[in-house]
Amino acid sequence: MREDNANPAAANRRMSGAEYRASLREYRPRVYVDGRLIDSVADEASLQPGINALAVSYDFALDPAKAPLMTALQSASGWTVNRMLHINEAAGDLLNKLEAVRLLCQETGCAQRYLAHDALNALHQLSARLDAAHGSNEQRARCAAYLAHVQRNDLALGIAMTDAKGERARRPHEQTNADSYVHIVERRRDGIVISGTKAIVTGAPYMHELLVMPSRNMQAEDADFAVCCALPVDAPGVTLIARPAGRPGERLEHGAAPFSRRYGQSTAVVVFDQVFVPWERVFLAGEWQHSAALTYAYATHHRHSCIGARAGFGDLLIGAGALMCEANGLDPASKASLREPMVELIKITEGFFACGVAASVYAAPDEHSGSFMPEPVFANIGKLLLATQIYDMHRLAHEVSGGLIVALPGPDEDHNPATAATLAEVLRANPEVPYARRIEVARFIEDLTASYQGGWYSVISLHGGGSPAALKQEIWRNYPLGNKVELVERLLERGVVHDPARPITRNRQPGRCCAAGCSQTGQAIMLPLAKRSDST
Repeated sequence: MREDNANPAAANRRMSGAEYRASLREYRPRVYVDGRLIDSVADEASLQPGINALAVSYDFALDPAKAPLMTALQSASGWTVNRMLHINEAAGDLLNKLEAVRLLCQETGCAQRYLAHDALNALHQLSARLDAAHGSNEQRARCAAYLAHVQRNDLALGIAMTDAKGERARRPHEQTNADSYVHIVERRRDGIVISGTKAIVTGAPYMHELLVMPSRNMQAEDADFAVCCALPVDAPGVTLIARPAGRPGERLEHGAAPFSRRYGQSTAVVVFDQVFVPWERVFLAGEWQHSAALTYAYATHHRHSCIGARAGFGDLLIGAGALMCEANGLDPASKASLREPMVELIKITEGFFACGVAASVYAAPDEHSGSFMPEPVFANIGKLLLATQIYDMHRLAHEVSGGLIVALPGPDEDHNPATAATLAEVLRANPEVPYARRIEVARFIEDLTASYQGGWYSVISLHGGGSPAALKQEIWRNYPLGNKVELVERLLERGVVHDPARPITRNRQPGRCCAAGCSQTGQAIMLPLAKRSDST
């Protein structure tokens, strides 16, 4: 798999989770975790929860019941590829991706691999934009070749987008330390050399390749920082300084961390020190005018994906909250003090997910590439809702569960002959629910909401995919305020003619109220799938 010498017309492969694990042995990245240089990523205990989560994305694509959702037909190649590597050809693809991410995150908490989908779709749009500007087909061909390589080998990609940033008030070219941003230090006949630092790279240690992207709009003086390229995770000069995935070391045999000992996410700071990248792997090299479009496209796709991810996490909290009510011997149907927070938790989860559905339904083809892009206002509103309400989701889960989730004796007491029998008697509530089941659910909720891992889910939900300030900026920038202003002016019989130069009416809402409705050319109907509760 490592050397992709296959005929471009040959069929692609789809790996199983076990094959994905084995494939990691073909790479030798320089990875540090907790101050230790890792010998083998595939065998490193502190990374196993992250590897487990990635493996699910492979196994689900081979599951006959889930494959219709977890895979997609790429019409250009005729290949059936993992949904996380698919270029969206219709609005229905976005709906399917949204559901696929939700399904993966119901199982794993955070699927991680969906970032590859978001970046590849943004890269596809960038290549078409560049060729339109240059009057060529070079970038499309280069992007298509890389996409075929990724799809043919069913690769996992780490997206290195967020720069270290250095002094935040200064632009990239103004930094005291240029390595605060990844930048080009040399242009050669056969490629470029890059240096700098990327932070918060999701799942980096157990990815096959890294896709480097600019993190902001650039100006002419920032041209060397406008770089997008792909390279193997073990390319010479690349160092990954990572944190453990999940909670792999907390006395697992005794029941601590019941969820995050199995699934988690590592993130890494990635240092590039004079790293060579051949031209066939370079997609942006100084064309600063296009950096904003690439960043915007990736952010919009990613915020749409985040909606599905946090809906899957919400499903975990809803299910665990209901189980805790049952274990406590209380029925939300007859007890309003439980029913109201449970309904609120449901409302929050399905409310922001509905924005993701709307962003899919109102999706439109990109001007240059023709691939489909989520509607940005709904995508950003959905992400803003989940970012600001994740703390409410945790609070509501705590409210219906009671204080026992953080006040239980440690899991060692469950196996202590001097105390276990007593605890099993006095801490049992519903006579129909054994003590062990009640405690298991309590520790599950603690793990997801009141542990280190719970805090991690909160922060990643708040800032992952863009801070609330960035989301609000995009909502204001894209919201069709002009339609609303002119609506009121018409009702006031002012007879004002639309003026494109008037700032307050600049953004308008095209086509949504026309006879054609929201249907787009090539729009697909979402693939049928059994109810989510039946497919997990």
